[in-house]
Amino acid sequence: MSGEEDYSDSRCELSLEDTEYKDTEQLSCGHDLGPVTATIGATVPTGFEHTAAEEVKEKIGADSKVSKDRGRIYFQITSDSLPLVHQLRSVDNLFVVVKDYEDYRFKDSKEETLKDLQDLASTLPWSDPLEVWKLNNSLKKRRWRRRGANMSKPGPGCSSSDNNKEEVPEGPTDIESHQAEPQQAGAVEADTRAQQNQASAEAGDEGAPRVLKFRVTCSRAGDSHSFTSNEAARDFGGAVQEFFQWKADMTKFDVEVLLNIHNNEVVIGIALTEESLHRRNISHFGPTTLRSTLAYGMLRLCKPQTSDVIIDPMCGTGAIPLEGALEWKHSYYLAGDNNDQAVSRTLNNITHIHKKRQETGGEAWGLPIDTVQWNLCALPLRTASVDIIITDMPFGKRMGSKKKNWDLYPSCLREMARVCRPGSGKAVLLTHDKKCFTKALSGMGGLWRKSHTVWVNIGGLHAGVYLLRRMASAFGKMPEDIGERRGPMGAETAEKEEY
Repeated sequence: MSGEEDYSDSRCELSLEDTEYKDTEQLSCGHDLGPVTATIGATVPTGFEHTAAEEVKEKIGADSKVSKDRGRIYFQITSDSLPLVHQLRSVDNLFVVVKDYEDYRFKDSKEETLKDLQDLASTLPWSDPLEVWKLNNSLKKRRWRRRGANMSKPGPGCSSSDNNKEEVPEGPTDIESHQAEPQQAGAVEADTRAQQNQASAEAGDEGAPRVLKFRVTCSRAGDSHSFTSNEAARDFGGAVQEFFQWKADMTKFDVEVLLNIHNNEVVIGIALTEESLHRRNISHFGPTTLRSTLAYGMLRLCKPQTSDVIIDPMCGTGAIPLEGALEWKHSYYLAGDNNDQAVSRTLNNITHIHKKRQETGGEAWGLPIDTVQWNLCALPLRTASVDIIITDMPFGKRMGSKKKNWDLYPSCLREMARVCRPGSGKAVLLTHDKKCFTKALSGMGGLWRKSHTVWVNIGGLHAGVYLLRRMASAFGKMPEDIGERRGPMGAETAEKEEY
Protein backbone atom coordinates (compact mmCIF):
# COMPACT_ATOMS: atom_id res chain seq x y z
CA MET A 1 0.00 0.00 0.00
CA SER A 2 1.34 3.37 -0.93
CA GLY A 3 1.84 6.35 1.36
CA GLU A 4 -0.69 8.28 -0.68
CA GLU A 5 -3.30 5.63 0.11
CA ASP A 6 -2.68 5.90 3.83
CA TYR A 7 -2.94 9.65 3.75
CA SER A 8 -6.15 9.78 1.79
CA ASP A 9 -7.67 7.06 3.98
CA SER A 10 -6.99 8.96 7.18
CA ARG A 11 -7.71 12.52 6.02
CA CYS A 12 -10.45 12.31 3.41
CA GLU A 13 -14.00 12.44 4.76
CA LEU A 14 -15.90 14.39 2.15
CA SER A 15 -19.64 13.82 2.41
CA LEU A 16 -21.50 12.87 -0.72
CA GLU A 17 -23.88 15.72 0.02
CA ASP A 18 -21.00 18.19 -0.29
CA THR A 19 -20.58 17.32 -3.97
CA GLU A 20 -23.99 18.75 -4.88
CA TYR A 21 -22.83 22.21 -5.85
CA LYS A 22 -24.28 24.37 -8.59
CA ASP A 23 -21.15 26.00 -9.88
CA THR A 24 -19.55 23.24 -11.93
CA GLU A 25 -20.10 25.32 -15.04
CA GLN A 26 -17.04 27.30 -13.98
CA LEU A 27 -14.94 24.33 -15.12
CA SER A 28 -15.85 25.11 -18.77
CA CYS A 29 -14.84 21.69 -20.05
CA GLY A 30 -17.05 21.91 -23.08
CA HIS A 31 -17.57 18.22 -23.89
CA ASP A 32 -21.27 18.10 -24.74
CA LEU A 33 -20.74 16.27 -28.02
CA GLY A 34 -19.82 12.87 -26.61
CA PRO A 35 -17.72 10.89 -24.13
CA VAL A 36 -14.15 11.90 -23.44
CA THR A 37 -11.18 9.56 -23.26
CA ALA A 38 -9.24 9.50 -20.01
CA THR A 39 -6.55 7.49 -18.26
CA ILE A 40 -7.64 6.07 -14.93
CA GLY A 41 -5.14 5.30 -12.18
CA ALA A 42 -5.93 2.78 -9.46
CA THR A 43 -4.09 1.90 -6.28
CA VAL A 44 -4.24 -1.85 -5.58
CA PRO A 45 -2.83 -4.21 -2.92
CA THR A 46 0.88 -4.52 -3.58
CA GLY A 47 1.67 -7.82 -5.24
CA PHE A 48 -1.77 -8.09 -6.86
CA GLU A 49 -1.20 -5.55 -9.64
CA HIS A 50 -1.44 -8.16 -12.39
CA THR A 51 -4.55 -9.65 -10.78
CA ALA A 52 -6.15 -6.20 -10.90
CA ALA A 53 -5.07 -5.79 -14.53
CA GLU A 54 -6.79 -9.09 -15.36
CA GLU A 55 -10.01 -7.89 -13.76
CA VAL A 56 -9.89 -4.62 -15.71
CA LYS A 57 -9.43 -6.56 -18.94
CA GLU A 58 -12.25 -8.93 -18.07
CA LYS A 59 -14.84 -6.36 -16.95
CA ILE A 60 -13.96 -3.24 -18.96
CA GLY A 61 -11.98 -4.64 -21.87
CA ALA A 62 -9.04 -2.28 -21.35
CA ASP A 63 -5.35 -3.15 -21.20
CA SER A 64 -3.52 -1.95 -18.10
CA LYS A 65 -0.02 -0.70 -17.46
CA VAL A 66 1.50 -1.76 -14.16
CA SER A 67 3.45 1.10 -12.63
CA LYS A 68 7.06 0.53 -11.61
CA ASP A 69 5.88 1.97 -8.30
CA ARG A 70 4.30 -1.23 -6.98
CA GLY A 71 0.66 -0.89 -6.02
CA ARG A 72 -0.65 1.10 -9.02
CA ILE A 73 -2.10 0.31 -12.43
CA TYR A 74 -3.22 2.61 -15.25
CA PHE A 75 -5.78 1.96 -17.98
CA GLN A 76 -7.63 4.03 -20.56
CA ILE A 77 -11.41 4.34 -20.78
CA THR A 78 -14.08 6.55 -22.28
CA SER A 79 -16.16 8.49 -19.77
CA ASP A 80 -19.28 6.41 -20.46
CA SER A 81 -17.43 3.40 -18.95
CA LEU A 82 -16.92 5.18 -15.62
CA PRO A 83 -19.74 3.28 -13.83
CA LEU A 84 -17.95 0.01 -14.68
CA VAL A 85 -14.75 1.32 -13.11
CA HIS A 86 -16.51 1.73 -9.76
CA GLN A 87 -17.56 -1.93 -9.90
CA LEU A 88 -13.98 -3.19 -9.84
CA ARG A 89 -13.33 -5.30 -6.74
CA SER A 90 -9.52 -5.28 -6.73
CA VAL A 91 -8.83 -1.53 -6.46
CA ASP A 92 -8.47 0.59 -3.32
CA ASN A 93 -8.54 4.15 -4.70
CA LEU A 94 -9.29 5.63 -8.12
CA PHE A 95 -8.08 8.81 -9.79
CA VAL A 96 -8.13 10.31 -13.27
CA VAL A 97 -4.70 11.12 -14.66
CA VAL A 98 -4.09 14.72 -15.74
CA LYS A 99 -0.53 14.15 -16.95
CA ASP A 100 2.06 11.40 -16.62
CA TYR A 101 5.80 12.11 -16.93
CA GLU A 102 7.76 8.86 -17.10
CA ASP A 103 11.15 10.60 -16.91
CA TYR A 104 10.70 14.04 -15.36
CA ARG A 105 13.90 16.07 -15.22
CA PHE A 106 14.25 17.57 -11.76
CA LYS A 107 16.63 20.51 -11.38
CA ASP A 108 19.63 20.26 -9.10
CA SER A 109 18.53 22.92 -6.60
CA LYS A 110 15.37 22.84 -4.55
CA GLU A 111 14.37 26.38 -5.51
CA GLU A 112 14.55 25.64 -9.25
CA THR A 113 12.65 22.39 -8.88
CA LEU A 114 9.83 23.96 -6.89
CA LYS A 115 9.66 26.83 -9.38
CA ASP A 116 9.25 24.27 -12.18
CA LEU A 117 6.38 22.63 -10.28
CA GLN A 118 4.70 26.02 -9.93
CA ASP A 119 5.05 26.70 -13.67
CA LEU A 120 3.76 23.23 -14.47
CA ALA A 121 0.26 23.82 -13.06
CA SER A 122 -0.83 26.29 -15.75
CA THR A 123 0.41 24.11 -18.62
CA LEU A 124 -1.38 20.87 -17.74
CA PRO A 125 -4.35 19.53 -19.79
CA TRP A 126 -6.99 19.88 -17.06
CA SER A 127 -10.09 19.94 -19.28
CA ASP A 128 -10.82 16.24 -19.93
CA PRO A 129 -9.88 15.05 -16.42
CA LEU A 130 -12.16 17.67 -14.86
CA GLU A 131 -14.97 16.56 -17.15
CA VAL A 132 -14.50 13.00 -15.86
CA TRP A 133 -14.44 14.35 -12.30
CA LYS A 134 -17.75 16.13 -12.88
CA LEU A 135 -19.33 12.97 -14.29
CA ASN A 136 -18.00 10.99 -11.33
CA ASN A 137 -19.71 13.41 -8.94
CA SER A 138 -23.01 13.07 -10.78
CA LEU A 139 -22.78 9.28 -10.45
CA LYS A 140 -22.16 9.60 -6.71
CA LYS A 141 -25.14 11.91 -6.31
CA ARG A 142 -27.44 9.46 -8.09
CA ARG A 143 -26.24 6.58 -5.91
CA TRP A 144 -26.70 8.66 -2.77
CA ARG A 145 -30.23 9.73 -3.70
CA ARG A 146 -31.18 6.15 -4.56
CA ARG A 147 -29.85 4.98 -1.23
CA GLY A 148 -31.63 7.75 0.67
CA ALA A 149 -34.94 7.01 -1.04
CA ASN A 150 -34.86 3.36 0.01
CA MET A 151 -33.46 3.90 3.48
CA SER A 152 -35.93 3.40 6.34
CA LYS A 153 -35.52 5.01 9.73
CA PRO A 154 -34.74 2.60 12.58
CA GLY A 155 -37.68 1.92 14.83
CA PRO A 156 -37.68 2.05 18.61
CA GLY A 157 -37.45 -1.74 18.77
CA CYS A 158 -34.12 -2.03 16.94
CA SER A 159 -31.64 -4.40 18.54
CA SER A 160 -28.42 -3.12 20.08
CA SER A 161 -26.41 -4.90 17.36
CA ASP A 162 -27.39 -2.08 15.00
CA ASN A 163 -25.18 0.24 17.02
CA ASN A 164 -22.11 -1.97 17.10
CA LYS A 165 -20.09 0.53 15.12
CA GLU A 166 -18.62 1.51 18.46
CA GLU A 167 -16.19 -1.35 17.86
CA VAL A 168 -14.49 0.61 15.10
CA PRO A 169 -11.51 2.48 16.55
CA GLU A 170 -10.78 6.01 15.45
CA GLY A 171 -8.34 5.73 12.61
CA PRO A 172 -7.30 2.73 10.50
CA THR A 173 -8.22 -0.61 12.02
CA ASP A 174 -7.19 -3.08 9.35
CA ILE A 175 -3.81 -4.76 9.31
CA GLU A 176 -2.67 -2.72 6.37
CA SER A 177 -3.24 0.67 7.88
CA HIS A 178 0.45 1.51 8.21
CA GLN A 179 2.71 3.07 5.59
CA ALA A 180 4.35 0.35 3.57
CA GLU A 181 6.74 2.27 1.34
CA PRO A 182 9.58 4.67 2.25
CA GLN A 183 7.50 7.64 1.28
CA GLN A 184 6.59 10.99 2.70
CA ALA A 185 2.94 12.02 2.39
CA GLY A 186 1.60 15.50 2.91
CA ALA A 187 -1.37 17.61 1.96
CA VAL A 188 -0.92 21.28 2.72
CA GLU A 189 -2.91 24.43 2.22
CA ALA A 190 -1.59 26.22 -0.79
CA ASP A 191 -1.88 29.77 0.52
CA THR A 192 -3.36 30.46 3.95
CA ARG A 193 -3.64 34.20 3.49
CA ALA A 194 -5.40 33.82 0.16
CA GLN A 195 -7.81 31.37 1.79
CA GLN A 196 -8.68 33.84 4.53
CA ASN A 197 -9.25 36.63 1.99
CA GLN A 198 -11.51 34.41 -0.08
CA ALA A 199 -13.44 33.23 2.95
CA SER A 200 -14.19 36.81 4.00
CA ALA A 201 -15.16 37.77 0.45
CA GLU A 202 -17.45 34.76 0.22
CA ALA A 203 -19.10 35.61 3.51
CA GLY A 204 -19.78 39.13 2.27
CA ASP A 205 -21.43 38.04 -0.95
CA GLU A 206 -23.80 35.14 -0.35
CA GLY A 207 -25.41 35.48 -3.75
CA ALA A 208 -22.24 34.62 -5.69
CA PRO A 209 -21.59 31.02 -6.84
CA ARG A 210 -19.70 28.97 -4.29
CA VAL A 211 -16.00 28.71 -5.08
CA LEU A 212 -14.73 25.14 -5.25
CA LYS A 213 -12.51 24.03 -2.39
CA PHE A 214 -9.44 21.89 -3.03
CA ARG A 215 -6.31 20.43 -1.55
CA VAL A 216 -3.15 18.91 -2.98
CA THR A 217 -1.92 15.54 -1.68
CA CYS A 218 1.67 14.68 -2.52
CA SER A 219 3.09 11.16 -2.34
CA ARG A 220 6.85 10.93 -2.85
CA ALA A 221 9.27 7.98 -2.98
CA GLY A 222 12.97 8.18 -3.78
CA ASP A 223 16.23 9.33 -2.23
CA SER A 224 17.44 11.70 -4.93
CA HIS A 225 14.93 14.51 -4.41
CA SER A 226 16.04 17.85 -3.00
CA PHE A 227 12.56 18.67 -1.67
CA THR A 228 10.00 17.18 0.68
CA SER A 229 6.45 16.17 -0.19
CA ASN A 230 5.12 19.04 1.93
CA GLU A 231 7.16 21.55 -0.04
CA ALA A 232 6.04 20.09 -3.36
CA ALA A 233 2.37 20.12 -2.31
CA ARG A 234 2.63 23.68 -1.01
CA ASP A 235 4.21 25.20 -4.11
CA PHE A 236 2.28 23.17 -6.68
CA GLY A 237 -0.95 23.78 -4.75
CA GLY A 238 -0.34 27.51 -4.71
CA ALA A 239 0.01 27.52 -8.49
CA VAL A 240 -3.18 25.45 -8.89
CA GLN A 241 -5.03 27.91 -6.68
CA GLU A 242 -3.79 30.87 -8.68
CA PHE A 243 -4.72 29.21 -11.98
CA PHE A 244 -8.27 28.16 -11.04
CA GLN A 245 -9.01 30.69 -8.29
CA TRP A 246 -10.17 27.84 -6.08
CA LYS A 247 -10.18 28.01 -2.30
CA ALA A 248 -7.70 25.85 -0.35
CA ASP A 249 -9.22 23.67 2.37
CA MET A 250 -7.49 20.75 4.08
CA THR A 251 -10.61 18.86 5.20
CA LYS A 252 -13.84 20.02 3.52
CA PHE A 253 -12.57 20.02 -0.03
CA ASP A 254 -14.43 19.33 -3.26
CA VAL A 255 -11.41 18.52 -5.43
CA GLU A 256 -8.35 16.56 -4.34
CA VAL A 257 -5.41 17.03 -6.68
CA LEU A 258 -2.83 14.25 -6.45
CA LEU A 259 0.88 14.75 -7.05
CA ASN A 260 2.57 11.33 -7.11
CA ILE A 261 6.36 11.31 -7.41
CA HIS A 262 8.34 8.07 -7.62
CA ASN A 263 12.01 8.66 -8.41
CA ASN A 264 11.81 10.38 -11.83
CA GLU A 265 8.20 9.45 -12.56
CA VAL A 266 5.62 12.18 -11.88
CA VAL A 267 1.87 11.62 -12.16
CA ILE A 268 -0.66 14.41 -11.59
CA GLY A 269 -4.24 13.30 -11.06
CA ILE A 270 -7.64 14.13 -9.58
CA ALA A 271 -9.10 11.76 -6.98
CA LEU A 272 -12.35 9.98 -7.86
CA THR A 273 -12.85 8.25 -4.49
CA GLU A 274 -13.17 9.93 -1.10
CA GLU A 275 -12.19 6.87 0.90
CA SER A 276 -10.58 3.57 0.08
CA LEU A 277 -12.91 1.00 -1.46
CA HIS A 278 -11.34 -1.80 0.59
CA ARG A 279 -13.77 -1.20 3.49
CA ARG A 280 -16.85 -1.76 1.35
CA ASN A 281 -18.08 -4.95 3.06
CA ILE A 282 -16.99 -4.39 6.65
CA SER A 283 -18.93 -2.44 9.27
CA HIS A 284 -17.75 -4.36 12.36
CA PHE A 285 -13.97 -4.42 12.61
CA GLY A 286 -11.72 -6.73 14.61
CA PRO A 287 -8.12 -6.45 15.81
CA THR A 288 -6.88 -7.61 12.39
CA THR A 289 -9.40 -6.94 9.62
CA LEU A 290 -8.34 -8.10 6.17
CA ARG A 291 -8.87 -5.65 3.32
CA SER A 292 -11.72 -6.64 1.00
CA THR A 293 -9.52 -5.86 -2.01
CA LEU A 294 -6.84 -8.26 -0.76
CA ALA A 295 -9.52 -10.87 -0.06
CA TYR A 296 -10.66 -10.52 -3.68
CA GLY A 297 -7.12 -11.07 -4.95
CA MET A 298 -6.75 -14.22 -2.84
CA LEU A 299 -10.08 -15.57 -4.06
CA ARG A 300 -9.20 -14.87 -7.68
CA LEU A 301 -6.01 -16.94 -7.28
CA CYS A 302 -8.02 -20.09 -6.57
CA LYS A 303 -10.64 -19.49 -9.33
CA PRO A 304 -13.86 -20.61 -7.57
CA GLN A 305 -16.20 -22.73 -9.70
CA THR A 306 -19.93 -23.36 -9.55
CA SER A 307 -20.95 -25.53 -6.55
CA ASP A 308 -17.48 -25.36 -4.94
CA VAL A 309 -17.47 -25.66 -1.15
CA ILE A 310 -15.14 -22.95 0.18
CA ILE A 311 -14.20 -22.51 3.83
CA ASP A 312 -12.33 -19.88 5.81
CA PRO A 313 -11.38 -21.68 9.04
CA MET A 314 -9.97 -18.48 10.66
CA CYS A 315 -12.51 -15.98 9.32
CA GLY A 316 -11.91 -13.07 11.74
CA THR A 317 -14.48 -10.53 10.52
CA GLY A 318 -15.56 -12.57 7.50
CA ALA A 319 -13.90 -10.43 4.81
CA ILE A 320 -12.93 -13.39 2.61
CA PRO A 321 -16.20 -15.36 2.56
CA LEU A 322 -18.22 -12.14 2.23
CA GLU A 323 -16.20 -11.03 -0.80
CA GLY A 324 -16.56 -14.48 -2.31
CA ALA A 325 -20.32 -14.68 -1.72
CA LEU A 326 -20.80 -11.31 -3.43
CA GLU A 327 -18.56 -11.93 -6.44
CA TRP A 328 -18.67 -15.73 -6.98
CA LYS A 329 -22.30 -16.31 -6.07
CA HIS A 330 -22.59 -19.90 -7.28
CA SER A 331 -20.17 -21.34 -4.72
CA TYR A 332 -20.98 -22.10 -1.07
CA TYR A 333 -18.99 -20.46 1.75
CA LEU A 334 -18.48 -21.53 5.34
CA ALA A 335 -16.92 -18.99 7.73
CA GLY A 336 -15.62 -20.32 11.03
CA ASP A 337 -13.44 -19.24 13.94
CA ASN A 338 -12.68 -20.49 17.44
CA ASN A 339 -13.35 -17.01 18.88
CA ASP A 340 -17.00 -16.26 19.61
CA GLN A 341 -16.44 -12.52 19.12
CA ALA A 342 -15.00 -13.14 15.65
CA VAL A 343 -18.05 -15.23 14.70
CA SER A 344 -20.30 -12.47 16.05
CA ARG A 345 -18.49 -9.83 13.97
CA THR A 346 -18.85 -11.98 10.88
CA LEU A 347 -22.59 -12.37 11.48
CA ASN A 348 -22.95 -8.61 11.97
CA ASN A 349 -21.09 -7.92 8.72
CA ILE A 350 -23.32 -10.38 6.85
CA THR A 351 -26.38 -8.64 8.32
CA HIS A 352 -24.95 -5.29 7.25
CA ILE A 353 -24.63 -6.53 3.65
CA HIS A 354 -28.19 -7.86 3.77
CA LYS A 355 -29.48 -4.45 4.83
CA LYS A 356 -27.52 -2.68 2.10
CA ARG A 357 -28.97 -5.03 -0.50
CA GLN A 358 -32.47 -4.43 0.86
CA GLU A 359 -32.00 -0.67 0.68
CA THR A 360 -30.98 -0.78 -2.98
CA GLY A 361 -33.87 -3.12 -3.73
CA GLY A 362 -31.91 -4.73 -6.53
CA GLU A 363 -31.14 -8.23 -5.29
CA ALA A 364 -32.53 -10.92 -3.06
CA TRP A 365 -31.48 -11.08 0.54
CA GLY A 366 -29.88 -14.50 0.56
CA LEU A 367 -26.11 -15.03 0.47
CA PRO A 368 -24.50 -18.48 0.04
CA ILE A 369 -22.65 -18.22 3.35
CA ASP A 370 -22.96 -19.74 6.84
CA THR A 371 -21.00 -19.22 10.04
CA VAL A 372 -19.88 -21.62 12.73
CA GLN A 373 -17.66 -21.59 15.81
CA TRP A 374 -15.13 -24.42 15.72
CA ASN A 375 -11.66 -25.61 16.60
CA LEU A 376 -9.36 -25.16 13.62
CA CYS A 377 -7.41 -28.33 14.37
CA ALA A 378 -10.56 -30.50 14.70
CA LEU A 379 -12.97 -29.22 12.07
CA PRO A 380 -16.51 -30.69 12.23
CA LEU A 381 -16.35 -31.58 8.53
CA ARG A 382 -16.18 -34.88 6.66
CA THR A 383 -12.90 -35.98 5.14
CA ALA A 384 -12.44 -34.82 1.51
CA SER A 385 -15.57 -32.63 1.58
CA VAL A 386 -14.06 -29.18 0.81
CA ASP A 387 -12.92 -27.81 -2.56
CA ILE A 388 -11.07 -24.64 -1.49
CA ILE A 389 -9.60 -23.44 1.80
CA ILE A 390 -8.71 -19.76 1.95
CA THR A 391 -7.69 -17.89 5.07
CA ASP A 392 -5.53 -15.24 6.72
CA MET A 393 -3.33 -17.13 9.17
CA PRO A 394 -2.10 -15.53 12.44
CA PHE A 395 1.12 -13.59 11.85
CA GLY A 396 2.24 -13.85 15.47
CA LYS A 397 2.15 -10.06 15.75
CA ARG A 398 -1.24 -8.72 16.83
CA MET A 399 -2.81 -12.18 17.12
CA GLY A 400 -1.12 -15.28 18.55
CA SER A 401 2.65 -15.49 18.76
CA LYS A 402 5.54 -16.81 16.72
CA LYS A 403 6.11 -19.49 19.35
CA LYS A 404 2.54 -20.80 19.14
CA ASN A 405 2.68 -20.79 15.35
CA TRP A 406 5.30 -23.57 15.43
CA ASP A 407 2.62 -25.88 16.88
CA LEU A 408 -0.39 -24.35 15.14
CA TYR A 409 0.81 -24.33 11.54
CA PRO A 410 1.63 -28.08 11.18
CA SER A 411 -1.59 -29.04 12.95
CA CYS A 412 -3.82 -26.82 10.83
CA LEU A 413 -2.11 -27.86 7.57
CA ARG A 414 -2.80 -31.51 8.43
CA GLU A 415 -6.42 -30.81 9.28
CA MET A 416 -6.86 -28.75 6.10
CA ALA A 417 -5.42 -31.68 4.12
CA ARG A 418 -7.93 -34.02 5.75
CA VAL A 419 -11.03 -32.04 4.76
CA CYS A 420 -9.73 -30.95 1.32
CA ARG A 421 -10.51 -33.08 -1.75
CA PRO A 422 -7.42 -35.06 -2.88
CA GLY A 423 -6.23 -34.28 -6.39
CA SER A 424 -8.43 -31.23 -6.99
CA GLY A 425 -8.53 -29.28 -3.72
CA LYS A 426 -6.69 -25.99 -3.23
CA ALA A 427 -5.66 -23.74 -0.37
CA VAL A 428 -4.75 -20.04 -0.47
CA LEU A 429 -3.04 -19.02 2.76
CA LEU A 430 -1.74 -15.60 3.81
CA THR A 431 0.99 -15.33 6.43
CA HIS A 432 3.90 -13.16 7.46
CA ASP A 433 5.56 -15.96 9.44
CA LYS A 434 7.34 -17.35 6.37
CA LYS A 435 9.97 -19.34 8.25
CA CYS A 436 7.42 -21.21 10.34
CA PHE A 437 5.12 -21.80 7.37
CA THR A 438 7.94 -23.11 5.16
CA LYS A 439 9.03 -25.51 7.89
CA ALA A 440 5.47 -26.75 8.45
CA LEU A 441 4.88 -27.17 4.71
CA SER A 442 8.10 -29.16 4.29
CA GLY A 443 6.61 -31.82 6.54
CA MET A 444 3.52 -32.13 4.32
CA GLY A 445 5.26 -33.46 1.22
CA GLY A 446 2.64 -36.13 0.49
CA LEU A 447 -0.32 -33.86 1.18
CA TRP A 448 0.33 -30.36 -0.16
CA ARG A 449 2.34 -28.99 -3.09
CA LYS A 450 3.16 -25.29 -3.30
CA SER A 451 2.04 -24.03 -6.69
CA HIS A 452 2.51 -20.26 -6.55
CA THR A 453 3.48 -17.45 -4.15
CA VAL A 454 2.43 -13.80 -4.30
CA TRP A 455 4.48 -11.44 -2.14
CA VAL A 456 2.41 -8.64 -0.64
CA ASN A 457 3.05 -5.65 1.57
CA ILE A 458 0.64 -5.51 4.50
CA GLY A 459 0.99 -2.56 6.80
CA GLY A 460 4.76 -2.53 6.27
CA LEU A 461 5.06 -6.30 6.73
CA HIS A 462 6.41 -8.43 3.87
CA ALA A 463 3.94 -11.31 3.73
CA GLY A 464 3.27 -14.17 1.36
CA VAL A 465 0.07 -15.50 -0.21
CA TYR A 466 0.67 -19.20 -0.86
CA LEU A 467 -1.37 -21.19 -3.38
CA LEU A 468 -1.23 -24.85 -2.41
CA ARG A 469 -2.64 -27.82 -4.30
CA ARG A 470 -3.87 -30.94 -2.56
CA MET A 471 -1.94 -33.99 -3.70
CA ALA A 472 -3.85 -37.08 -4.84
CA SER A 473 -2.81 -39.11 -1.80
CA ALA A 474 -5.73 -40.10 0.42
CA PHE A 475 -5.52 -38.77 3.97
CA GLY A 476 -4.47 -41.37 6.56
CA LYS A 477 -2.08 -43.29 4.34
CA MET A 478 0.94 -41.00 4.42
CA PRO A 479 3.53 -40.58 7.21
CA GLU A 480 2.52 -36.92 7.46
CA ASP A 481 -1.00 -37.94 8.52
CA ILE A 482 0.07 -39.71 11.67
CA GLY A 483 0.09 -36.56 13.77
CA GLU A 484 -2.49 -36.81 16.53
CA ARG A 485 -5.38 -34.45 15.86
CA ARG A 486 -6.02 -31.93 18.58
CA GLY A 487 -9.28 -32.10 20.43
CA PRO A 488 -11.60 -29.21 21.11
CA MET A 489 -9.70 -28.47 24.33
CA GLY A 490 -6.34 -28.15 22.52
CA ALA A 491 -3.92 -25.33 23.07
CA GLU A 492 -5.41 -23.20 20.32
CA THR A 493 -8.92 -23.11 21.77
CA ALA A 494 -7.78 -22.83 25.36
CA GLU A 495 -6.21 -19.46 24.59
CA LYS A 496 -9.47 -18.22 23.01
CA GLU A 497 -7.62 -16.26 20.35
CA GLU A 498 -8.98 -15.23 16.99
CA TYR A 499 -7.23 -16.86 14.05
